[in-house]
Amino acid sequence: MAFVYLAVRCLYTFLISTTFGYTSSSDTEIKVNPPQDFEIVDPGYLGYLYLQWQPPLSLDNFKGCTVEYELKYRNIGSETWTTIITKNLHYKDGFDLNKGIEAKIHTLLPWQCTNGSEVQSSWAEATYWISPQGIPETKVRDMDCVYYNWQYLLCSWKPGIGVLLDTNYNLFYWYEGLDHALQCVDYIKVDGQNIGCRFPYLESSDYKDFYICVNGSSDTKPIRSSYFTFQLQNIVKPLPPVCLTCTQESLYEIKLKWSIPLGPIPARCFVYEIEIREDDTTLVTTTVENETYTLKITNETQQLCFVVRSKVNIYCSDDGIWSEWSDKQCWEVEELLKKTLLLFLLPFGFILILVIFVTGLLLCKRDSYPKMNFSVIDEDFPYQETWY
Repeated sequence: MAFVYLAVRCLYTFLISTTFGYTSSSDTEIKVNPPQDFEIVDPGYLGYLYLQWQPPLSLDNFKGCTVEYELKYRNIGSETWTTIITKNLHYKDGFDLNKGIEAKIHTLLPWQCTNGSEVQSSWAEATYWISPQGIPETKVRDMDCVYYNWQYLLCSWKPGIGVLLDTNYNLFYWYEGLDHALQCVDYIKVDGQNIGCRFPYLESSDYKDFYICVNGSSDTKPIRSSYFTFQLQNIVKPLPPVCLTCTQESLYEIKLKWSIPLGPIPARCFVYEIEIREDDTTLVTTTVENETYTLKITNETQQLCFVVRSKVNIYCSDDGIWSEWSDKQCWEVEELLKKTLLLFLLPFGFILILVIFVTGLLLCKRDSYPKMNFSVIDEDFPYQETWY
């Protein structure tokens, strides 16, 4: 039995050697070369880079095989690699251009094309970085971008430390769908310096990486560029809720209600936070997903005020910015209780008045009947008795 197994294995090795043209040694080793011309290409998209390569040499012996490539890449300094297995000769992804990029790739031959085990080539490596200009302190500080009401993007920043008044900054942006990077056309200025940008309408820009570069120029010193990447739906700041109302559900229960903020954000995308002040004591509730909230009160409550704010929820974004608080609405709870008591007492009062009125009518009718006089005269008695 062992002899038969050995013979079959030798025949399998011979067929593989004949078919794919590799030389057999005592270890029956198959080798494959790494990909050629591996490089990282910057198309000018402010951080969206191309990684591309060519097939390895000497693949003629593996024409019947599906060759794959294992690609690893990261920003220099990162602890983890991103790993991709692909059959293509290129790959695209976004990077932080404030740091360098390193990548490596090797060829994979599946076990069907070898002696039963996967064969890997050595690694081909590539790096990329933008040559920095100027010292780090000259780049913009406190970059802040807000997508107001999912409609208008506004970014602002502070000038770098130690830069002179002749320094000016320029903003460029790109996202997938644009042919090339665009420059801001509506800058926010203070004392002649650009300190922000109002963006135009951004068509089909949601749920995509949004790349920004802010560079600068000065007659006295070079200015360091800064790169930023985010997704617009994660920096949305909606408007506050409107039309706050209060409904008395029962004697000690109040229903707070409001309307969704104005704008294009669907109702299903909101989450709310309510801040309630009861007799000068502030109670912040947990967040709620609906436009209503039922509140329990006691007969000792004298005043009730509440405000509401909104944010895009986890079903429509990974993050968000709370809106401003709505206008405050207050009610004198004592008056509400009086109104409630009046609501309950009014029917009973009406019934009581009705009973009194009907009783009076009946008494008046009885008094209007004619009186009957009956007199009896008896000669044997010296008095007269009268019945009515």
